[in-house]
Amino acid sequence: MSADERPPPAADLTASEWASLLAGGSLDVVGRLPWSSNATFLVTVTDGAVVARAVYKPGAGERGLWDFPDGLFRREVAAFELDRALGLGVVPTTVLRAEAPFGEGSLQRFIEADFTEHYFSLREVERHRAALRVIAGFDLLANSADRKSGHLLVDRAGKLWAIDNGLSFHAEAKLRTVMWDFAGEELPAPIVAGARLLAAAVPERLGALLSAPEVEALAKRAARLASDPRFPGPTATTRLPWPLV
Repeated sequence: MSADERPPPAADLTASEWASLLAGGSLDVVGRLPWSSNATFLVTVTDGAVVARAVYKPGAGERGLWDFPDGLFRREVAAFELDRALGLGVVPTTVLRAEAPFGEGSLQRFIEADFTEHYFSLREVERHRAALRVIAGFDLLANSADRKSGHLLVDRAGKLWAIDNGLSFHAEAKLRTVMWDFAGEELPAPIVAGARLLAAAVPERLGALLSAPEVEALAKRAARLASDPRFPGPTATTRLPWPLV
């Protein structure tokens, strides 16, 4: 799509305004995004004069996995709800959308990013290190099973985002990530505070998207991190995702 074909960017919306736009705006499919294992679509979202782009992942387009239950799109939304509960601002606004072109799915704000950048390049830039540590801590809480290098984006303002969070929140330990550079370091303060919050009670909006065993496992992970607030190193039960990028 050329620059002339792109819709004008949405105004500077807050997260709640993005949520309202994504939940209620009219949708038009632009096309299928390449390189996704599940059906993933770029769409335009229109509400009056506001036109934005979003990423739509319908449940009907998911391929079954042996180690994850169906409904990965709900985990995309759960990742945003976790991010919102902790006040981190690293997951783009994501909502459940029942009425959509190919059925129920997740709808996430599209990030205008420099797609030549990824974790292995971003980690070499000192100003990104703090944000990368926050995302790595977020992944510990979410039990991310697929943190590839290319799942980290830097937008035009230099802000980092974590996308493709569907393989998260399993009740079993599933951590697979490329982000092992911080092993042994102290967790960022927002992650420690979030771990204490989750250990005390998982927010209802987040818990409603997960099974009871997954909610229990999340609370236990949070309690462990709150009591030992350091980044772990790789073990026999943790591994790298494939492909790495």
